[in-house]
Parts: sequence; structure tokens; C-alpha cells
Amino acid sequence: MIEIKKLNIKTIDGKNLVDISFNINTSTALVGESGSGKSLTLKAILGLLPSNLISNIDIKAPFSLQRGKSLSFVPQNPFTALSPLTKISKQFFAPTQKVKELFEMLSLDWRLYNEYPPNLSGGQLQRVIFAMSLVNNPKLLLLDEPTTALDSDIRQEMINLLKNLQQELNFSMLFVTHEINLAASLCEDMVILKKGVVVESGKSKDIIKNPKEPYSRLLIESNFANREFRK
Repeated sequence: MIEIKKLNIKTIDGKNLVDISFNINTSTALVGESGSGKSLTLKAILGLLPSNLISNIDIKAPFSLQRGKSLSFVPQNPFTALSPLTKISKQFFAPTQKVKELFEMLSLDWRLYNEYPPNLSGGQLQRVIFAMSLVNNPKLLLLDEPTTALDSDIRQEMINLLKNLQQELNFSMLFVTHEINLAASLCEDMVILKKGVVVESGKSKDIIKNPKEPYSRLLIESNFANREFRK
């Protein structure tokens, strides 16, 4: 378990953006509407925010959180994550044999390794991104809405793939999404954010079945599964 014991992110003029504490278990979803602080939280964990915006960050983990080693990241849009003018083989920084093993695990045709990204479908590109994020055998995988740019059928395919990868490779994950149905289908635990604070956390199945907070209930009862919730 990884404990985010205290994370406080402020604007330069001192306004609170995120003020939270939560745990990352085997699979944890961070759910909330646009502007709730999900992506800021990921960036803080990754060490990508300017130090003057973070007034406090206290993370307790059973291993050192090193980006590119124990800690890896899957961005939101596979279509913009890679250089379109560079072959995929030139964008991997890992031994070819390791990449080949991951391609086999992800059911990717090895011939795609020498293709340019625009020649791949969205699902193929997302699998390539997954392979890139896993070449260093991370212990924690952070995912920033990795299915948003894909159609519904491919989204569920990617969720099933992530489940299988986690079982095979034994990593923990923090899955950021505004789609509560995907969060519940992938992650055992769920943390719901509103305006930078945690309003509810617990087992995903329990929150979906019996939300304790009105805001959580509103997210579930709204058409949150198909479009991003907005006031």
C-alpha cells in the first residue's frame, strides 16, 4: 500500500487547489468532474509540478518512487503521445527482447514495431503506450484517463487488458477517470474528489451500490458513464 498522507497544492496567491490524503492499494481509481484535482494529483506524484505550487507532499511507500523506474505513467491521448514522424522502434528506450516480450503479451503484431504511429489504430497505439510504460517493470502505474480518446468497444478492451497485465506483472495502479463505470470495472478501490478534496473513498462496489455522500450519488445517477459530469 502507498499512503498519500498529505498532499496540498496551492496557486501562487495561496488558493487551495488540492488538499487530500488517500491510499493507493492494488487498484485504486481517482474519480471526479473536470477541475476536481485529479490530474494535478498525478502530476504531483510524478514530480511534474513546480515546487512553489506544492506546499506539502508526504508520501509513504514500500519502495522509492522514481519516475521511469518504479513509477510509470500512461497519458490520456495515445494519438498525441508519440512523435508521428519517428518509427515506434526509435521511441522505445529498452532492449529489443524486452519490447518483443511485451508486444507478445499485448497481442501486438511485431511488424508494428517498425511502423510510424499514424499507421496504427487507436487500440494498437494504446497497447504500444502500455508497452512503453511497462518496459522497466514499474511497481506503480499512473494512468491519466487513458481510454478517453477511444471508442466504447476499445475502451472496454483496454480495461480488460489492464486487468490481465496487472495480474501477470504484479504492479499497483492509480487510474484517473471521469467515467465512474470504468473505474468500478477496473479498480477495487475508489476515491471521489470534488474541488480538490476527498468526499468519499472505499471499495468501488460498495460506493456504486450504496454511496454515502450526495455528491457521489449524483455522479452515479447522472449520465456520468457516457459523458463528463459538469454542473
